[in-house]
Amino acid sequence: MIKGANIGLTSLGTDVGSVMVSLGWSSPTGEGDADVSVLLLAADGKVRSDADFYFYNHPVAPDGSVQLLGKAPTADGNEDRITFDLTAIPADVERIVVAASRDEGAGFGELDDLRVHVADASGDGLLRFAIADAGPVGALLFGEFYRRSGDWKFRAIGQGYGTGLAGLATDFGVDIDDAADGEPEAPAETASVEEAVVEEAVVGAAMVGAAAERPAPVPPPAEPRPRTAKKKVTLPKVAKKSLAENDAWRTARLFPAAALKSDRERETRATSVLLSVMAQVPEFGRRLTAGFGAPAGRMETFTEVTLPHGDSPRRPDGVIRVERAGKLWTALVETKTNGNPLKRDQVQAYVDIAARRGYEAVITLTNDVELEGSPLVDVKTDGRRKNKVAIWHLSWAEVAHQAQMLIRHEGVANAAHAWLLHELLHYLQHENSGCHGFQNMGPAWVPVRKGIDEETLCQGDSRAVDVVESWERLVRQVCLRLGGELGQKVLPVQRARRGSDPRARRAALADRLCLDGRLDAELRIEGTPGVLALCADLRTGKLRTSVEIPAPEQGYPLTWAKRLVRQLDEAPADLHVETLVAGEQGGPRGTLERLRPEPADILPRNGAQITGFRLSLFRGMGNTRGNAESGFIRSVDDSVDRFHTHVVVHLDRRAPRPRQPEVRAAAG
Repeated sequence: MIKGANIGLTSLGTDVGSVMVSLGWSSPTGEGDADVSVLLLAADGKVRSDADFYFYNHPVAPDGSVQLLGKAPTADGNEDRITFDLTAIPADVERIVVAASRDEGAGFGELDDLRVHVADASGDGLLRFAIADAGPVGALLFGEFYRRSGDWKFRAIGQGYGTGLAGLATDFGVDIDDAADGEPEAPAETASVEEAVVEEAVVGAAMVGAAAERPAPVPPPAEPRPRTAKKKVTLPKVAKKSLAENDAWRTARLFPAAALKSDRERETRATSVLLSVMAQVPEFGRRLTAGFGAPAGRMETFTEVTLPHGDSPRRPDGVIRVERAGKLWTALVETKTNGNPLKRDQVQAYVDIAARRGYEAVITLTNDVELEGSPLVDVKTDGRRKNKVAIWHLSWAEVAHQAQMLIRHEGVANAAHAWLLHELLHYLQHENSGCHGFQNMGPAWVPVRKGIDEETLCQGDSRAVDVVESWERLVRQVCLRLGGELGQKVLPVQRARRGSDPRARRAALADRLCLDGRLDAELRIEGTPGVLALCADLRTGKLRTSVEIPAPEQGYPLTWAKRLVRQLDEAPADLHVETLVAGEQGGPRGTLERLRPEPADILPRNGAQITGFRLSLFRGMGNTRGNAESGFIRSVDDSVDRFHTHVVVHLDRRAPRPRQPEVRAAAG
């Protein structure tokens, strides 16, 4: 579409009951980000109330008509996804505005490839609109849905707002309330059960003592206004002393895993555990299915269902059904545990069954992390069928990540739901569950390492591509795990040319691996300065984790060096500190142990301009391809954890972002 154009959704030949809108962008430096927002407008062009404004503090409509699903990394940057159930939009809503905003001081002109993509419930694309002239604005209207003659139409807008999110919301009638301290109070529904009991007791006592004299009724408080300051809600943690006589007593678990003996038992148990928790904890079930086009509604889950398929009936591991306004959304689930791969003929049969029975999706669930352009199983869909079946994939690492985000950081309103999620996490993390995520670098790992050692690995070797794909899966899993523990977005940084073929990008990285024997990755951790760089040098057997800190714009170099050493007071003594000097390959460097008594040793003797500092930790790389104590995967996890815990968290978060060149070539 072009700017200002509009099109009716029914003219695209699709059921307009549910659509998914994806807002995307990329950044030359890998640092740019934005937050989406949605406004429901009445005929006068204003919101009916502040509740019609959906953004990061208010992401879900009570009736399920609007769902902000959050961010997902893509090969070209980030993508923010929203689902709309257009059949549930109130009749007095005439327009649905889709917008995005950036933090104060940042503009959309700094981002590239601004785009909006609309897809139907099965994931098939309907339309795309690219914005090429955003300019230095803090908020941007991407497009809008509007009613016309009983039909929903979409208009490509691409209009900017220099006043940011607050200005955009105010123009549409939202009453904005920004807390003075920038942090809103936690909503009442996240209060702990203990707090509720205490409050009830106090109120009851007050009522007994006030029988003779009743105070005047207190008027109800005014409807709270939306606050644009981002909130973080965590469930209260109450430490309780164990009643066990000694450590040998094991706590009874809701989902035991110790007695599982075969992979079939693990798959059956894991499927039943997950699906039962999804059905009982609506927030969790919605998180896992919203991105697959499922509506918000009553969910039921089933296991070991027998479905006819020619002469041999099939039994998928599970079925998920969601009911909304009398309509059903159904997905078949195929589960694998440990290192067991998906079977093509099995998944293909489920896709065929779903197409015949009018089901919407097939969901595969394994320990593998699926990559763009590299599907875990090659399944064909019959394009002649009216009913299109979407094929989606979940990894067990993603399941654990979503559970961690809810119970450790964002909170659930029901204490019983929190307990169920804790039990689910305990099961997934049990050594015998088989649900530990990506655990093996694959059969190509050992011969590739040997070929690099012996300098016999040649460019174009397909085994090098396999190792690059395994490395990318591992990095994505590290991001999921670390993000779940921190409660922050942790995303891999992709420095690839916009629109580049992911398979061609991985082939180029494989050729570079053959030449220099290195695997590189970068992680962007929300709220921390710089980018965490990770390098596995297969020639030396060393892992390097590092971050570059830009030099302050004011002050003296010696002051900078002393301040940096003070910030790193609790960092490991073997931390390497390197001064980055303008126009030179590298400046003075040394370990923190040597620099603590003499910070001036890190300053260049010739008075050259300091552009920043690079902090690095090194450790030996695991030898085996798995996740054992001596394995490569375990060593990567430990390296990232150690560097983040002992170095990154101590750095000044107010430090300016590193100034990086606009590199477009694929660099991993």
